[in-house]
Amino acid sequence: MSFAERISFGREDERPSLARRLLGISVGLVYLVFPVAEIATGAITGTRALWAGLLLAVFVTTFLATVASARSFVERNRWTYPLLAVTTALGITGALVIGGSWLSLPVFTVVLYGFALPPAWALVGLATSLAVVVGGGLLHGSSPESIIILGLQVVTLGILFISVRNTRTLAFKLRRAQDEMARLAAAEERLRIARDLHDLLGHSLSLIALKSELAGRLAEGSPEVRREVMDIENVARKALSEVREAVTGYRRHGLAEELDGARSVLAAAGVRARVQVTGTPLPEPAESLLAWAVREGTTNVVRHARAACCEIRVTHGDGHAILEIMDDGRGAGPYRMGNGLSGLGERVAGAGGAMTAGPAGRGFRLRVEVPA
Repeated sequence: MSFAERISFGREDERPSLARRLLGISVGLVYLVFPVAEIATGAITGTRALWAGLLLAVFVTTFLATVASARSFVERNRWTYPLLAVTTALGITGALVIGGSWLSLPVFTVVLYGFALPPAWALVGLATSLAVVVGGGLLHGSSPESIIILGLQVVTLGILFISVRNTRTLAFKLRRAQDEMARLAAAEERLRIARDLHDLLGHSLSLIALKSELAGRLAEGSPEVRREVMDIENVARKALSEVREAVTGYRRHGLAEELDGARSVLAAAGVRARVQVTGTPLPEPAESLLAWAVREGTTNVVRHARAACCEIRVTHGDGHAILEIMDDGRGAGPYRMGNGLSGLGERVAGAGGAMTAGPAGRGFRLRVEVPA
């Protein structure tokens, strides 16, 4: 167990430097002192010792290179798996051909499996390493105690690093999901501010402009008063125009952008996304409304569905635009529409469209149809 405690691959978000990662892994390589001792003390001599030393040197090199090639528990490059294959072959060769303390080489490779391979393949590698240790021990007449100890190291270290990798991967996905949720929450707050700004300030400025126009008509007999009132009206109308421009900037969100955001947030939540868009480009009002619907539907899937797959389809033709969001989550039980979908339904109805939402088959289905 102390071997595992001395090995550090770094966190995926910190991306530790190459020197730091190699320093952490090199501490664990101190356990290779036993194979080195067999060569140094003459337990292995002649050409056999030369080949054994060369094998050990290449094994250490490829082992460190494999660690260096994988920047984190979730990032690989094209050299990681080829280097892992070479390291595995060298470990198996040392264990089966030389035996003795060289049976510890598969213990090192099983650590690489734990952090570099998906859990299922890591378990296959663990089983293979265990078979190599047992087979090599029996082939070279190692004591049952040594075989049992090495076998336990293979199993415990393999399971430990598989668990560590799963934990790190889940933590990474959770952080991504939290980032996406924060982005959606910020966008929601921005739209709420824009809506309140338009409803409150826009209404007040419109009323001021209207009252100023009325006052100007009543003050036709006094040119100076009429001029001042007209200035007030012009300032109010200009301010109203600026408020509308500001609100438009806050509320602008294209359908393509929202679809990309939906892919990201669904992927971060571990949901497989399929997006299909057909038809000509949508006019701005319909595009904005469907973009809003994509955001609401995606948020609903992430928060409540517990789905494995989500399909988003957008079609435009025959004067109508249709959005469908379907998932395979827990949509078959009791259902009550929340505030987000209720507000979306009101907006869709206000635009002359129709919205349906509810259980469908194994999951949940949201359908929005608006005139285009």
